[in-house]
Amino acid sequence: MKKPLQVYLDARDLGRLETWAGARGWTKSQAIRAAVRALTRSTEEDPLLALSGMIDALPPDVSEQFGRHLQETYVADTAARHPAQKRRRSRPAVRR
Repeated sequence: MKKPLQVYLDARDLGRLETWAGARGWTKSQAIRAAVRALTRSTEEDPLLALSGMIDALPPDVSEQFGRHLQETYVADTAARHPAQKRRRSRPAVRR
């Protein structure tokens, strides 16, 4: 059985809710129901969800610029060479 719930939002939050729901063709009630389900979902059902919030101090644009941040963090500018590796010649040796 469904029961009514009254929620008061400031103008900014209400505008964001209307924009988000409208972009998906949802009602505000549908959007709020989805948010409640997502926030109260058991982490046992979704192990990845259990990890959310574990990393602090991420850049504010990490979602939009994920590829750039990943490149800057984990990809070396040049390939590292182990000291024991021999340098390869740029062209094959020629027998004469």
